[in-house]
Amino acid sequence: MEVFAEYLDGIKNPAHRTRTEEVLSWVAGRYPELEPKIAWNQPMFTDHGTYIIGFSVSKQHMAVAPEVAGINRFSERIVQAGYDHTKQLLRIKWESPVDYSLLEEMIEFNILDKADCATFWRK
Repeated sequence: MEVFAEYLDGIKNPAHRTRTEEVLSWVAGRYPELEPKIAWNQPMFTDHGTYIIGFSVSKQHMAVAPEVAGINRFSERIVQAGYDHTKQLLRIKWESPVDYSLLEEMIEFNILDKADCATFWRK
């Protein structure tokens, strides 16, 4: 988690920083085989050099980016969880609970779907 320390230190709101650290720690603990890294000034996790999931923060929410394929596959579950989404990401409002089972499904989908992927992003 040290790779995320500077990013987390840059989150001014202590509650947002704590929530972000909790989510990143959960991913790192649940998926120790994934490589945590900062790219494009955002925390993300990769597997064999391919993107699996990324996160970012704003004033109103934490954004989760599982790539377009992940959003498409889980759009109904995202809405059921009470989150809104775009083609690229879903938004978890700071006051909303984190649906870890949804995160788990998205991460596992990407790990399996990209097992043979030789590029960072899907083509």
